[in-house]
Order: sequence, then C-alpha cells, then structure tokens
Amino acid sequence: MNNKKIVSLLLVGALMAGMFTVTGCGGSSDGKSSAKGGKTELELFSSKAENKDVLQKLVDKFNESHEDVTIKITAPADAGTVLKTRMAKNDMPDIVMMGGDNNYTEVESAGMLVDLSDQDYISNIQDSYMQMVYDVNKDKEEKAYGVPYATNASGVIYNVDKFEELGLEIPKTWDEFIDVLDQIKDAGEQPLLMTYKDAWTSLCPWNSMAPDLQPDGFTDDRKEGKTTFAGTHEEIVEKYLTLLDYAQDDFMGLTYDDGNKEFANGDAVMIINGNWAINQYKNANADINVNMFALPASDDESKNYVTSGVDVLIGVCKDSTNEDMAKEFVSFMMEPENAQTYIDDQFAFSAIKDVEQNNETVAGVKEDIANGKVANFPDHYYPSGFDLSALISEMCLNYSNGMDNKENMDQFLKQCDEKYDIANVD
Repeated sequence: MNNKKIVSLLLVGALMAGMFTVTGCGGSSDGKSSAKGGKTELELFSSKAENKDVLQKLVDKFNESHEDVTIKITAPADAGTVLKTRMAKNDMPDIVMMGGDNNYTEVESAGMLVDLSDQDYISNIQDSYMQMVYDVNKDKEEKAYGVPYATNASGVIYNVDKFEELGLEIPKTWDEFIDVLDQIKDAGEQPLLMTYKDAWTSLCPWNSMAPDLQPDGFTDDRKEGKTTFAGTHEEIVEKYLTLLDYAQDDFMGLTYDDGNKEFANGDAVMIINGNWAINQYKNANADINVNMFALPASDDESKNYVTSGVDVLIGVCKDSTNEDMAKEFVSFMMEPENAQTYIDDQFAFSAIKDVEQNNETVAGVKEDIANGKVANFPDHYYPSGFDLSALISEMCLNYSNGMDNKENMDQFLKQCDEKYDIANVD
C-alpha cells in the first residue's frame, strides 16, 4: 500500500473517531450528548412535566459553576411510553428522573443504568426509601441503579377546623377510624368525599390499606405465582367497601378537580388522597386548614404505616459519553440545599436524611416519614399492564348499583387474579 493511501485511511479513521467521540446518550441532532461551541451538552429526561421549572432553576445553578456544560431538560407528555420507545432505539438520555415503580424496573432490568452505589451521598439516603428501590430492581439486587430523591405520601386528609368543632381525635386504629366516621355522620356532616369519576383516585384507599393488611411478601409471592388475591385480600376489600358507606351519593360521578373544590369549600370532613392534592385545595380556598394522617387499616397500631413511595429517583444511563459529568450533576442534586429547593417547590418529601418538608399541612405524617415508618405504594410492584384502578372502579360501581358485597368482593378478587396473570409476563 502506498503512502498516499495510508495517509488517506488515517484521515478517514481520525474523522470517524471524532464523530464517535461526540455521539452517545443525550442531545444533538439524533438525541445524543454532544459538545457544541466548546460546551458539553447532556440531556436530563424527567417523567414529570410539572417539575420542569424547578429543574431548570437547579440546572441554571449547576451551570453557574460549570461554564463548559449545558444541560437540556426533556419532559414529554406520556413520558413512560416515550422512554420505552427510546430504549428500543438505543437512544437513551444521559440522566433520567422518574418514579420508583414498574417503569423504572423496565429501564433498570434492561441494563440501561449505571450502578451509583459507590457514591458518597448514598449513605445519606433514608434506608426505607433505598430499600424500596432495591425491591423494584431486577432480582431485588441491592445496587443503586436509581437513587431515591423525592417522595410522596397518601393517607387521610382532614379539615382541621371541623375536627376541632366536632371534638374529634386522630384515629390510630381501624375501629377508632370507624368511630370517627360515625361521629361525623351523626353530626350531620359528610364524612368522606370520593372522586371516582377519575378512576385513578379509587386507588388511594387501596394503596393506603393494602400495606397494613396484606400478607408479608405478597407482592413477591404473587409475581412468582405462589399466592393469589383471592384468599389473601378479603379483609382489604371488605374494609374498602365499608368506606363507601361513608362517601357522598355521587361518588362515582364526581371528578377529581370538582371534588377538590368541594372539599376545599368544606363539603366534607375528610378525603383520602396524597400530598400532591393539597395545593389544589389551597388554590380553591386559601383559608382551608388541613392536615394528614395515615389511614389506620389495622387494629394493631404498630402495623399502620404511612403509605409513602419514591416519586422521583435519579439515574445515569450507561451509554452516556459524559458519565462523569452526569454523575457530578446527580451529586449536585443530592446536596441538601438543592434537595430542599426541590421539595419546597414540588410540595414533596425528601429521601435524603435531614431534608424535611416543613409545611404544616402534612405535619401529621412528618414524624413517621422521618422515622422510616413507611410502606411503599403496593401498585408500584404490580405489572405495568395490570390496571387495578379499572377493577376497583367496577367494584365501586357494582356497590352503587346495589350488588351484594360478598358477590361483589368475590368477583373483584377473581378478576384481579385473572388480569394480573395476563399482565405478569416477563
């Protein structure tokens, strides 16, 4: 081979190497990270469109001390589907922020994420939330492919002023809870408001009761086909149907938005939902005085947990060509000052020790969350194709149409097992 050909081949090789260097995960014309104008560009993918503004604020702060970095935030509608499509195309972002649920499990089990277990901030994550991530890792591997960041809580939100007017105490057991419901009803007030025209809200009581009452290890055993909903969840369903006795007449026809306004205006004493709804009440009525307590599904107080899960975790994608910088950004986000900025803006809780949500409207669950007396949302462990809210909604409609409770319960649990088995395909 003559010298001219050798030089030509070397030039082509150098050009190809240069092209490869600036392509990878996250940003440029094909969605990959790149260096533009001397700056390194990374893509931060968020599954929550509502946190984009606070993320931009934090990104801007990061960029102030990293003049050679540009972080692009992507927060699409239907983020779960978008991310799965990008996985299939091997077009993953540099950094992902998503819920600690079955969508995360799909990304993690596909081997898309870097193990961050050796990072210094891991020791500052609350053990209960780190365990929740381990629990949804493939084979329950105890590695931090996703780092818990922001958390949420579901329970009973109550009108503090009405509780004081009626002389009510916060119930700690199921019997005490029923007694409170009866006292409210006897006083001529509406005990519970339900907004089941939006079916997803019917999951809130389930997610608040099931962790207290289902058998230990149920979600693992059910996935492996070792147990069923029928024979294990009767108490949960019976108590769920009991709560419907205290709902308003139109509970199947009231939307989430309209129900939030009604609750904010004092049309009911309690509503079962999460901290994410409280801003809705405040927007409808700035003077409403609310707080939250864990729904006490068991008569054993020690078994009544605050239902709290990982609303946002952070991960770094394996194929990022700027893995070190992506890790540096995650470390920045984990700094207590920045974590506090995030949860204050999003009205969330933090998975980071000593970063606390100080809003008085959730003071009733703050101590249990800080002490780790929390249980994850059970639907975080269900297969992604298992639409439990649709089944619960049908059960509630049957109740409103006068179906016998035993027949309704048996039909519901049978459908749970049938639908779960269809969805539980690896």
